[in-house]
Amino acid sequence: MPTGGEMIVLLLIIVVLFGGKKIPELAKGLGQGIRQFNEAKDGIKTEIESGMKEKEKINNTTNNA
Repeated sequence: MPTGGEMIVLLLIIVVLFGGKKIPELAKGLGQGIRQFNEAKDGIKTEIESGMKEKEKINNTTNNA
């Protein structure tokens, strides 16, 4: 992890490279990307859990028959 001084240097480099006007756009894009990733992760988790429940239901009906 970068220390405090290294973070300041990185922020200065970012400001110089992208300019002050582009930084909010970059942050917005990063936030949207993180949000989409989390939504996809939650969707996959839900699908896996529902598949496991369905498999348990099938196993219970075949074991009881």
